Order: sequence, then structure tokens, then C-alpha cells
Amino acid sequence: MAFFTHQVIRGLSSSAVRNAAIKHVTIIGGGQMGAGIAQVAATTGHSVVLVDTNEEILKKSAKGIEGSLKRVVKKKFADKPDAGAEFIAKVMANVSISTDAASVVGSTDLVLEAIVENLKIKQGLFGALDKVAPAHTIFASNTSSLPITDIASSTSRLDRFGGLHFFNPVPMMKLVEVIGTSATSQETFDSLLAFSKALGKTPVSYKDTPGFIVNRLLVPYMMEAIRLHERGHGSKEDIDIAMKLGAGYPMGPFELLDYVGLDTAKFIMDGWVEKDPDNPLMQPSEMLNKLVAEGKFGKKTGEGFYKYK
Repeated sequence: MAFFTHQVIRGLSSSAVRNAAIKHVTIIGGGQMGAGIAQVAATTGHSVVLVDTNEEILKKSAKGIEGSLKRVVKKKFADKPDAGAEFIAKVMANVSISTDAASVVGSTDLVLEAIVENLKIKQGLFGALDKVAPAHTIFASNTSSLPITDIASSTSRLDRFGGLHFFNPVPMMKLVEVIGTSATSQETFDSLLAFSKALGKTPVSYKDTPGFIVNRLLVPYMMEAIRLHERGHGSKEDIDIAMKLGAGYPMGPFELLDYVGLDTAKFIMDGWVEKDPDNPLMQPSEMLNKLVAEGKFGKKTGEGFYKYK
């Protein structure tokens, strides 16, 4: 009886708020992506709680957001220092931090996860929050490679679960991939689209397929560049130059791999090859695996395909 009553209340609550705009946002993960999303949401008038288990990371994130806003002020309020200071104060007032996700989701409209790309960890997080978040709260993941359906399976709100894939750096990049599963309700999907637009982003819709749109096209392209180099068909420098000057790309594939992180690229490929081992586009690379094993992840470690000072 208790279960039945809970389900009825959940249904009534969802119906009552299905057209309500997302105003209060809880972002799980105080890293670069989480902080970037928090900044954009706070700048557009949303109330944001940024959550991480590490308080030092949260303090660093808050400081980073304020520093980013100061750079915005230099451009937009160059001749109006008082207005610039007021802008920063107003945005930062919309941001709070917490190390306890369960204690802050009680009044949130959206829980957006931007943590490590590990399915079990994401499932554990959402499974726990599902028990304490209000019935109307939408859950979303910022995953770049894991199926939303698999993450959502840890909850009882499959109709109110979707994907919001932002791109780094979030304040600069205009695109958001909005992903719906076969169970995502139209109301939920519409709310996620509207939220993306409210952030000043351009959303694109996509079904729950590994890699979504951008990474499904981009990662095989980068992997084929590595294979060209492995076969001795071209140097990484020439391949990068060719794609920049011949295709108009701002970065060559090896530069982009170093920027994204070779460990991230390997993680994506490992997951894809496990699900689709016979797909030639998703085969692993010995060169990539060797660099990752040596701890050469790209710009963040000082060396990847290229060396950085």
C-alpha cells in the first residue's frame, strides 16, 4: 500500500509541475565541467548548488568561477567598474557549495551529474539521490560516452531522466546535446531543451546512442588519425596541419586528443569496443594504450602526443 501511495503521489507531483521551468539546479561534480555549468546557470539567473565530496575542490571551483567572471567583466564592463563588480556579486550570490548531495536536493528542479566516467559510480550516485529527491526533480547526466539508459536504470524515475552533454569550456561552447531514452517523457525532454536554451545554449536532440552526435563522429576520426600515424602513412605534425588547413579545423586530431585527454579517449574506446567488438571504427590503438600506460595523458600531464612546458 505504501508503495502504491508513493507512486500515486509521484504521478500527481510530476503532472502538477510538468510545465514548470527549471529554476533550482544541483550540479554534482566540482571539476572543470561542473564548475563551468554552474557558472553559466548562475549567470542566467538560476539558483545553483555545486556539490563535491572534497571541500577543497569546491573552494577552488568557486574561486575559478569568480576568476572567469572577472575576465568577462573586463570585456563587457571595461568602462563601468561598478557595474562589473555588481554583476560578479549578483552571479556569485546564485552559487552555493555543499559536500552533502542528499541534504541539498530536497528543493531542486534538476540534478545534473558531471563526475567521473564510471557507470557504477554514476548509478550509485543517482540510486541514492532517487530516494531523497522530490518526485518532480529531473535527473540528467553530462556523460560523454555512457548510455543514459544504463545510468538511469539505478532509479525509479526513468520518465524523468535524460542527458545534457555540455562541451568544454562550458562558458564558451554554445552546443548542448540533449538526449532522451525510450522511457524519457516528452515533458522531461521539453524541460531539458528549454533549460538549455535558458542558458543561452543551442541544443540538439539525439537518441540514446553511445557517443551521441559529436563524439560518435569525432572519436573515430581521431582514432583513424592515430592509425594513419601507426601505419607510417604520415607524421602527427603533417596530419594535424592537413586537417587544419585542408578541412578548416581549429585543431588537428593529435592536438585535440592531447587537449581532451588521452586517458579519456582510451576510456571511451574501451567502453565502445566492449559493446561492439566487431566494429572496425571502435578498435583500440596500441600507441594510445602505451601512452596512457606511461601516464602521458596530454596537456594536463605535460606530455601526450606532444610535449608541453
